[in-house]
Amino acid sequence: MLPFRRKRQSQPAEPSVDDTAAPDGPDPSGGLFSRLRRGLQRTGSGIGQLFLGRKQIDADLLEELETLLLMADVGVEATTRIIDDLTDRLKRNQLTDIEALQHALREDMRSILEPVSQPLTIPAGDKPFVILTVGVNGAGKTTTIGKLAERFKSEGHSVVLAAGDTFRAAAVEQLQAWGERTGTPVISQPTGADAASVVYDAHQAALARGATVLIADTAGRLHTQGNLMEELRKIARVLGKQDEASPHEVLLVLDAGVGQNALAQAEQFSQAAPVSGIAMTKLDGTAKGGIVFALAQRFGVPVRFIGIGEGVDDLRPFDAEAFVDALLAQTREAADAE
Repeated sequence: MLPFRRKRQSQPAEPSVDDTAAPDGPDPSGGLFSRLRRGLQRTGSGIGQLFLGRKQIDADLLEELETLLLMADVGVEATTRIIDDLTDRLKRNQLTDIEALQHALREDMRSILEPVSQPLTIPAGDKPFVILTVGVNGAGKTTTIGKLAERFKSEGHSVVLAAGDTFRAAAVEQLQAWGERTGTPVISQPTGADAASVVYDAHQAALARGATVLIADTAGRLHTQGNLMEELRKIARVLGKQDEASPHEVLLVLDAGVGQNALAQAEQFSQAAPVSGIAMTKLDGTAKGGIVFALAQRFGVPVRFIGIGEGVDDLRPFDAEAFVDALLAQTREAADAE
């Protein structure tokens, strides 16, 4: 078993220069489901279209479904689980028509995701709840942190940010830009400073200010860079000395577009820090959202948030039912259009 830390209370992508500016304003889409559906419109669309015009269930149909699931990065383990269950149901004559197959597919997909659909909650208490964000360069950590700060502040929390990415040029400036945008103090030191020292100072500042949440950025390290992974372990140790329960959440930020490589990243980061939650970014565009199923099947770590756009409100708590329905919604839409 991997050293993932699973908790009950367990919920922003390293921005490019223009990614630091998050649009504000009301949601023109009319609701979360429509937003999510649009964000996933390219993800698994072949699955949604597969059943159109089919009148019977046969081995060819299940084989096509298996291929589409694999192409959508659902992964071998999760795909095998789904296809085996559908095959068993078919043998028991439980699937008598296409509609029954679609219903069973939706059930199987939800059964994989529902155990990891656990929102991140901030418990009441005197100590700051510490969230340590980790992930490779470009996955979306800094932007995720900014969006989380905005979310938590809207929920009534006082937040402090720690610019622990002292390795990458402009990382501090990007986090400070988010701090200014959200009205959140950012504790930082010059580029090249000891990251653990920055996080320590931020923790002391959070205590002094009576903040309820501390979110710490870390260098966008590649999971193959041993020295940076060791730095991550040092940060975790320093936080543990301030509060033995800290960090309370180690949030691994993954880019959905990297496909199966996300599994390797999750495994490697878990060896440096006890990952307790995942934020999946960039599910809009060309991302293959099936990787969420692969991660859930392999690790069972809570998926706290998904990113379906660049706006502040486009980082949303993960909901298994809404995710599956949005993924398969195109079947109904296309059928209605005929």
